[in-house]
Amino acid sequence: MSEIICAISTPPGMGAIAVIRLSGEGSIVLTDRVFTSPSGRNLTEASANTVHFGQIHAGEELLDEVLVTIFHAPHSFTGEESVEISCHGSVYIQQRLMELLLSEGARLAQAGEFTRRAFRNGKFDLSQAEAVADLIASSSRASHRVAMNQMRGGFARKLALLRDKLLQFVSLIELELDFSEEDVEFANREKLHELTDEIEEEIQTLVDSFRLGNAIKSGIPVAIIGETNAGKSTLLNLLLNEEKAIVSDIHGTTRDVIEDTVNMGGVTFRFIDTAGIRQTTDAIETLGIERTFRKIEQAAIVLWMIDMTTPHTQIEALAASILPTLQDKQVILLFNKVDLVSEDVRVDFDTLFPELDSLRLFISAKQRHHTNQLQELLVEAAAIPSIGEGDVIVTNLRHYASLNSALEAIRRVKEGLEIGITHDFLSQDIRECMFYLGEITGQISTDEILGNIFSKFCIGK
Repeated sequence: MSEIICAISTPPGMGAIAVIRLSGEGSIVLTDRVFTSPSGRNLTEASANTVHFGQIHAGEELLDEVLVTIFHAPHSFTGEESVEISCHGSVYIQQRLMELLLSEGARLAQAGEFTRRAFRNGKFDLSQAEAVADLIASSSRASHRVAMNQMRGGFARKLALLRDKLLQFVSLIELELDFSEEDVEFANREKLHELTDEIEEEIQTLVDSFRLGNAIKSGIPVAIIGETNAGKSTLLNLLLNEEKAIVSDIHGTTRDVIEDTVNMGGVTFRFIDTAGIRQTTDAIETLGIERTFRKIEQAAIVLWMIDMTTPHTQIEALAASILPTLQDKQVILLFNKVDLVSEDVRVDFDTLFPELDSLRLFISAKQRHHTNQLQELLVEAAAIPSIGEGDVIVTNLRHYASLNSALEAIRRVKEGLEIGITHDFLSQDIRECMFYLGEITGQISTDEILGNIFSKFCIGK
């Protein structure tokens, strides 16, 4: 018999309504002790999956008028008997109601405990459970679609299919071990070659999808770079619509990296304002410039801001250190302070750095000139492909690590087939590949791994 757990499942603070959730055998009986319906009928007599209006009393005190939804096992989120109480969103009411439920024998749920119970009760596998957290945290159309696909089991089905194919072959290979003296061969080696090629390709595709998946989940990293006082911090504040970075006419104001995310056109971008690049003897500013170059390496898109009031010689000197870092990057050249220069100067800048295959835009970050066009260019540069309902994109670092280990194992199987290693070693490598695939879905798991995963969930989920 599982303990009855309870938690507030809506965000903390005051709101129109709040939802308190209970799960565990006896949840309905416990709720009956504090709930009274106008008909006087007990919740234990009601049908499953029904909603009931009534009052919550703490002794003689009327706490609130509420709606109570009851679920019978196994037809609930956790697979257990469950209750959801929808009350008014007063912080006082929420606290008093929680105190009342705890005094009646429930205990406070741990982070992610409802979802962990759902996993334990076979409502979904571990990858689907993790998708629940990703769905809650989704901040863009793409991240929502990826999380929905994973939560509905698309990723799990693909992995299960791969494991089943491997299981069939490893069973035949291990059967050969029982007949080693007869020198019989149950597993067709040609078909095993074909299978390992197919599985390697499938796993490699999943591994390769992580770069896109990580960008969708965490935001596409965009580094804003340039010389000091080019307008980088002004642009960051404009894009984020808040005063995130200090703006000053003093050179070298930004000495560290400032990051934040924003959604544009259904795509999440992680903007990184960097220290201005220049020659300096200031030790702290030098550290900031070193971090700038590290952030350029990590960025998928680089916004190179060029101050149009700066002499060409200074820009070209700066370019010597910047240009080598822009290989394989989407670069948008932003010629800033267009409002301070003549049309002739603008023409000169338009032909700057012809070797760069970059998008170009003349802006005034301070005057908000052409900044809407910049947002359109960013969405274009992100080039996030449309994601269909059946598409599987890896977004989880744990899954990525397990897939890489599975890829190494299946490659050892291929090498073993080529050189003709003994059946027992071949079987071991196949089983290792199966192990890492099963680790993703929770078929292979430990309490330590589960504890680490579910501890990152919010309370009440």
